Amino acid sequence: MRQFLQTVRDLWRDPMGRIGMIGIFLLIVVAIIAPTIAPYGPEQMVAMPQLAPCSEYWFGTDNYGRDIFSRIIYGARVSLEVGIIAVGIGATAGYVLGLIAGYFEGIVDRVIMCVMDILFAFPSILLAIFISAVLGRGLGPTMVAIGIVNIPVFARTVRAAVISAKGLEYVSNARSVGVRTGAILVRHISPNVVAPFTVQATLALSSAILTEASMSFLGLGIQPPDPSWGSMLSESRTFMEHSPWMALFPILFIVITILLFNILGDSLRDVLDPKLKT
Repeated sequence: MRQFLQTVRDLWRDPMGRIGMIGIFLLIVVAIIAPTIAPYGPEQMVAMPQLAPCSEYWFGTDNYGRDIFSRIIYGARVSLEVGIIAVGIGATAGYVLGLIAGYFEGIVDRVIMCVMDILFAFPSILLAIFISAVLGRGLGPTMVAIGIVNIPVFARTVRAAVISAKGLEYVSNARSVGVRTGAILVRHISPNVVAPFTVQATLALSSAILTEASMSFLGLGIQPPDPSWGSMLSESRTFMEHSPWMALFPILFIVITILLFNILGDSLRDVLDPKLKT
């Protein structure tokens, strides 16, 4: 807990880290209280289709007469939910596989990393589309597909950190006096994995949100009428010439969200990397 508070204080001292923390905090708050601050429901038809932004409809209306501002707010909830759960799936599986591969090495390491290399060889969006096509469309399959895509990145990150930690003197001493493997992994090696693992998780969130938006844009992710920034962008393609605001605001929020997570990830890496501290 003390280390966590110290990391938060160090992030707050960094101007870019402060921007990332505040921006993501506001985004999370907006997603949580979306029903309170959104003037209309995400599927509610409230006005004439394709109304330009005005005092009553800040972001205008879409081709069905739905309030774009309300759908953007509800879309933040969907994007964060998909990002957090998908990264959680990938991080959990990648952490376990990376820990096993890095500590035991040998044939176990070769088999695990061979599978990870096969998954890593495919472009992430193509692999996510393939998995989604197998599992089906919708919120759940999209989160699972994006989670599987993120497993190799986490496995490689954790494996590298474990291999480095294995060579430390106190780990060798613990092994020599007969400390059990489970205790060594939990007490001595895992703390050395936390820093790179946390940074990778933060950066993976932005990648997961972008992948979800791309899949929804292609019609393979979140399905209408659920409010997803990617599906909103897909629906606006036909009307971009006459109603550019239908595409502008989803794009803007996708870019801002990804930028905030990348800023926070870069700042977190600077704070947690001991080489950069010195």
